[in-house]
Amino acid sequence: MSEGSWKPCSPGGGHSERAASHPDAGTDGNIGIALKKQIGLFSACGIIIGNIIGSGVFVSPKGVLQNAGSVGLSIIVWVCTGFFTAVGALCYAELGVTIPKSGGDYSYVKDIFGGLAGFLRLWIAVLVIYPTSQAVVALTFSTYVLQPLFPTCLPATDCLAPPGSRLPWVNCHSVRWAMCVQDVFTAGKLLALGLIIIMGFVQICKGHYYWLEPSHALENFREYEVGLLALSFLQGSFAYGGWNFLNYVTEELVDPCRNLPRAIFISIPVVTFVYVFVNMAYITALSPQELLASNAVAVTFGAKLLGVMSWIMPMAVALSTFGGVNGSLFTSSRLFFAGAREGHLPHLLAMIHTRRCTPIPALLFTLISTLLMLCTSDIYTLINYVGFVNYLFYGVTVAGLIVLRVQQPSMHRPIKISLVWPVLYLLFWTFLMVFSLYSGPLVCGVGLVIMMTGVPVYFLGVYWENKPRCFIITMSKAAS
Repeated sequence: MSEGSWKPCSPGGGHSERAASHPDAGTDGNIGIALKKQIGLFSACGIIIGNIIGSGVFVSPKGVLQNAGSVGLSIIVWVCTGFFTAVGALCYAELGVTIPKSGGDYSYVKDIFGGLAGFLRLWIAVLVIYPTSQAVVALTFSTYVLQPLFPTCLPATDCLAPPGSRLPWVNCHSVRWAMCVQDVFTAGKLLALGLIIIMGFVQICKGHYYWLEPSHALENFREYEVGLLALSFLQGSFAYGGWNFLNYVTEELVDPCRNLPRAIFISIPVVTFVYVFVNMAYITALSPQELLASNAVAVTFGAKLLGVMSWIMPMAVALSTFGGVNGSLFTSSRLFFAGAREGHLPHLLAMIHTRRCTPIPALLFTLISTLLMLCTSDIYTLINYVGFVNYLFYGVTVAGLIVLRVQQPSMHRPIKISLVWPVLYLLFWTFLMVFSLYSGPLVCGVGLVIMMTGVPVYFLGVYWENKPRCFIITMSKAAS
């Protein structure tokens, strides 16, 4: 890049009243550089749907069935978790237009509960959540794009560069290009899932609906345990992960007061419909035992029904994961950008390109952290540890909506939902958190310990403003 192509966005500059009224205004009143509003309703839906639907529904939807114990109860769990996901997204919609900043729950938690709480949310996201999840999805892409070429052996995923090494260039070049990729691959994965649903209906028309009959679907219904049912709901809730990602890019959303809730009202029901009917389609061709034994359910399903065209399913998984990496890269880079703008990460990450208006340093940081995660052998273990903490902050954020209502009742709210919804979501969230701690106290405890390592970092790096010169020099030498 040529000299002068970069300009920093000063802390708080991107969300001042002047910045909101003028896309190129800074906090000092001078014309500066800001993220442009280029994401319309269609792309907003693509971000939500594309981030929720990754490889899970294709590869391993068996977690819900395994813990629910019956086909009928597992379908009920998919419907209920879709409903509570919609309730949580509705709460985030109010927060998103009341606190119109990019950064999502990090920005809301920081503004409502203070800098330390916000930093801990950012810390766990930067340290583990997004690098590990993107690395896993990238590895899944590599595995399934090679599977048709090596049908009789396990592909070596290191012989194909993960999509994370290509997509950053697209995201750095143009928001429109990134959204074009997101829209195309989201449409592609919906078409693939639509094919599965259609094949399921064909199976039903042929009379293959044994496990969907009430007497068989609710087999073992009376034998379930509350703890296992909670784990089933937890698995279902994780499958809907990504529903809050649109809030990370609020500042780039065209007319967020209208398009944010509209995208939620469109996307969450679509995802719920897809999840429910895809799982019903699977059970028309596979018995519950076959489904639980398969490590790639869609591939097994395709092999049984598509014959020589069964290669479609591995390619569908690859396309889905490619779009998932793109969406995660786009949104997580905005989270890191927002954290740097608030002074919680190095200011370099708050810089954006003057012509392209993309946060290139934040995007490159996301790429590097993901590639570093690919070098470790404990990616899945780390995800298990911090998954509880990630879900913990969903509840903290929704609770913040109630706190904000009490502390600032006269605050302007373009969207104001009934308090019944956040209370309902928090009851469901408490149910999941309690049984998560009960069933896996060690895993949850390690996740909390990883999060709490951010406390000394916050006080040394952020809260302590008047640092001695010797401390600054020492830290600079250590960094270099």
